[in-house]
Amino acid sequence: MSRLFAYARVSTIEQTTDNQLGEIRAAGFQVQPRRIVTETISGSIPASERPGFTRLIDRLEDGDILVVTKLDRLGRNAMDVRKTVDQLAELGIKVHCLALGGVDLTSAAGRMTMGVINAVAEFERDLLIERTQAGLERAKAEGKTLGRPPRLTPNQRQAVVAKLAEGASISRLARDYGVSRLTITRARDKMKDAATSSDESADRAREASSERADADPS
Repeated sequence: MSRLFAYARVSTIEQTTDNQLGEIRAAGFQVQPRRIVTETISGSIPASERPGFTRLIDRLEDGDILVVTKLDRLGRNAMDVRKTVDQLAELGIKVHCLALGGVDLTSAAGRMTMGVINAVAEFERDLLIERTQAGLERAKAEGKTLGRPPRLTPNQRQAVVAKLAEGASISRLARDYGVSRLTITRARDKMKDAATSSDESADRAREASSERADADPS
């Protein structure tokens, strides 16, 4: 006899799985509490790396039925979902997704639906790559600097600190040197730390010299 399981997932502890479980009951799936698995974990984590989901798969047997509310409960993206569904199908487990009308994803109709979803996901991924490349080429053509902001040389850091002491603003120096404001503040702080360390070393040297002089009987 087939056993019915439900899997519900949320991303943060502030969220609850109550709505998901309510949807499953409303759809006519009466799952025994001991066969309900809930988990709090980011949807960006692959299904195979979700502890709760992994333990669930270990409990499932040939002929069992798994119900979820949405596809992202089965994986981080379309490819991961397809991998999970294939794994469950090999184990003889039916997978029903309420967001897709409750269709069994391991059936012929379900696999056709998954094929369409995978095609759309691949199209969106290719479109994103194409847009990203076009954006980079446009920025390059406009002379914009790509990647991390350039750093200051030691001489430039000294000059920056000197100009700051003279009253120059951080924003103005950032524009003049073509770096971020954070780079300017870091240069200032680094020079301050170096000066403090140098002063402390000099103080220790003077103290040591004084102690030696006091200890000299002559």
